[in-house]
Amino acid sequence: MSYGQPPYGPPQGLPHGFPPQGQGYPQGPPPQQHGGFGAPQGYGPPPPQHFGGPPQGGGWGPPPQGPPPGQFGAPPGPPPQQGWGGPPQGGFPPGPPQQYNQYGAPPAQPSPGYIPGAAAQGDASRDADALRAAMKGFGTNETTLIQILSKPDPLQMGLLRNTYNQRHRRDLEKDIKSETSKYFQEALVGLVQGPLMHDVYTLNGAIKGLGTRESSLNDVLLNRSNADLRAIKQAYQQTFKRTLEADVRGDLSAKTETLFDMVMSATRNEESAPIIPQELEHDCSELHRAMDGRVGTDQITVCSILAKRSDGQIRAIAHHWRQKYHSDLEKIVESEFSGHMKDALLLIVRRASDRAMSDAVQLEATMAGPGTKDTLLVQRVVRVHWDRAHMDQVKRAYAHRYKKDLIQRVKGEIQ
Repeated sequence: MSYGQPPYGPPQGLPHGFPPQGQGYPQGPPPQQHGGFGAPQGYGPPPPQHFGGPPQGGGWGPPPQGPPPGQFGAPPGPPPQQGWGGPPQGGFPPGPPQQYNQYGAPPAQPSPGYIPGAAAQGDASRDADALRAAMKGFGTNETTLIQILSKPDPLQMGLLRNTYNQRHRRDLEKDIKSETSKYFQEALVGLVQGPLMHDVYTLNGAIKGLGTRESSLNDVLLNRSNADLRAIKQAYQQTFKRTLEADVRGDLSAKTETLFDMVMSATRNEESAPIIPQELEHDCSELHRAMDGRVGTDQITVCSILAKRSDGQIRAIAHHWRQKYHSDLEKIVESEFSGHMKDALLLIVRRASDRAMSDAVQLEATMAGPGTKDTLLVQRVVRVHWDRAHMDQVKRAYAHRYKKDLIQRVKGEIQ
């Protein structure tokens, strides 16, 4: 499936004419407010940073209209707002001096929810008490659980979780597990964990036991910022007393293992890196030599380029490839690779080209055909949920491609 250019047409006046990440999907019904899919009510504005990808800048208005001249992607956005006011409790942890990459560009900061222990300041006692009342005694008020847990942004969820645990001397996640079941439980637990720990437990669940849930590995690790990947690796090691690299390495075949080693090294180019035409031309020529211009495929070259370039650079490569070779980079990758490596490389290209459409297609993939991949669907909904502006874009992209309302589609699949 080729994504091609977004339906709104190519941008005007951008360097080299490459398309920016999704600019919006004007077609389809306006976003509806249903539980976790909608904007939070009463919790203040969500943090102005794109979850799971490069910071978008510009706050939470319409998506940006592409990068400024001379840059790939958008520059790092402003520091995240704290929802209930004030900096995270305890402040931000000390870190090494800010390192600039080879382009002189500063690294992106971790996404909201990816600084361990960070939480909004404020008073969440009313919601904490309501949660306890909903689970105390006989029966569980599931409606209350949904209404409360679907609202917070990542930092607000940290405050709510801490308030509940301290105020009632209990563990919110354990209480949710004891009072709910099946996929409803999985969704609520994912929300209570917050984005960082939800990623950590998703990865561990994908690795342990017989076989590997390759889709979950791809979902969590690919196209992530260096800062978020480092946070995930640190939290994984603290939680399971093993390194993520060692666990993933033991579950993958040789060259796919090499691809994920490159990804987990957390050394991608930052989204603030500038466009350098000579490097763009070199990358396209190397990819062509490695795939379309020879018998057999130089898999390591393809992996090293796609794993190390920023989303903005991959968009530029795909656009330049189309102009130079009159073919589609995504289709060439699909024809040259197979199995897990093909799925991973395609997802890298698709997420870089249009993140909203990629997420919409991934959600539909869990529901299409006989049966529903319920756990994977829940994980993907929870992951997209944390960025409300992006969630709106995903709903619009879904309506554009499938002529259906995403919320109603999900409701019809999950019981």
